[in-house]
Formats: sequence, structure tokens, C-alpha cells
Amino acid sequence: GAPLILSLSATAAGPAVDHVLSPDLRAGAPQIIDPEGHWQAARTTGDYTLVSCTVSPGFQFDGFTLAPPGFEIPR
Repeated sequence: GAPLILSLSATAAGPAVDHVLSPDLRAGAPQIIDPEGHWQAARTTGDYTLVSCTVSPGFQFDGFTLAPPGFEIPR
């Protein structure tokens, strides 16, 4: 698949910082660490992107906030 753009922000009000995730090290990094409490949004750079997410320690829904449809983190 195509590289992924992962946008991270310390607040929902932004600004967001874009990171390119790609297995091609010349195009971006294969992985990054999303700091605790940060907002994140992802978008593909092509037709599709295969992606996964691992959390540690284990994820809990307490305090989890899902943004409404169409929400974008300001850049």
C-alpha cells in the first residue's frame, strides 16, 4: 500500500504535525510513538494503506474521546 500521513497534536485545537509512515526509509519512518494524551488522525497517500496500532500499557476506554465525523485537527 501507499505511505500513511499520521497527524498528531497535543490538543484538539491543534496545531497538528504531520508524520509520513512508510516501509521505505527514504520516504518516511516505519513507525512512530504517539505520546499519551495526543490527538491523532490518519490519511493515505494513495488508494489504500495497510496499517496497525499497538498500545502499551493496554488500552482502556476510560478518558477516550472519539472525534465526530468530519473533524479535522487544525494545522
